[in-house]
Amino acid sequence: MIRTVLQYVAVCWLVILAGCAARQVAIESDTFQYVETDTGRWLVHDVNRPAPAVVSPGTASTQSESGKAPSDAIVLFDGTDLSAWTSGRGGPAEWTVRDGYMEVVKGLDSLMTRQAFGSCQLHIEFASPSNVTGSGQDRGNSGVFLMSNYEVQVLDSYENPVYPDGQCAALYGRAVPLVNACRKPGEWQSYDIIFHRPVFEGEKVARKATFTVLHNGVLVHDNVQLEGSTYWVNEHRVTEYEPHEDKLPLMLQDHGSPVRYRNVWIREIAD
Repeated sequence: MIRTVLQYVAVCWLVILAGCAARQVAIESDTFQYVETDTGRWLVHDVNRPAPAVVSPGTASTQSESGKAPSDAIVLFDGTDLSAWTSGRGGPAEWTVRDGYMEVVKGLDSLMTRQAFGSCQLHIEFASPSNVTGSGQDRGNSGVFLMSNYEVQVLDSYENPVYPDGQCAALYGRAVPLVNACRKPGEWQSYDIIFHRPVFEGEKVARKATFTVLHNGVLVHDNVQLEGSTYWVNEHRVTEYEPHEDKLPLMLQDHGSPVRYRNVWIREIAD
């Protein structure tokens, strides 16, 4: 009788432990995101994922060569003031403005446009600090967030290895650029972005966002469908889609590095 009772107790404990183990696996798996690619299955932000080839984008633009916006574009920054922007925490934008550019000031928060946008064509020029400090994500880090949610990463990725879905021109945590078209630190670079917003029906995504991106005139994303939002959650996870308005502000990120921006203009695209 005693032996039978002990066997019963042992079986119960095994069932409980198995349940706990299964629950632990589920919890751990919830902290990871994977992506299936032509090169295999990779974790989000996987340092072992193959990096894109490096290409030369051609001659760097100079301060005097910054292009003019099309006649139907909304100019968001022309090098003179931050009247089109506000601080991400509310109140006036306080980044430094001089010599035709604006520069991130650490601790003064990201900038957001006063006007909201949906699908659009965006042109923006940027430069990472010429005085190189740090490595990986701690080198010239900022970001261009369409609708405040969907990031095209800004990073000094010139001879600076980092997880490929977090390098310069990556759709952060979601899509690796086709090539690394970065210029040297301190040199002016450009993004030309064609963005089609996501469409929501209730809590569900009826149409996912898409990105076409040229980095320094080189195609790095060709009508890429974005599988979710791009905010960092943990080492191997970014945020998912959450329903939001049809138009939201453009955001430039304060990530603590004095990245410079200039010649920012946008053209709205009908859905």
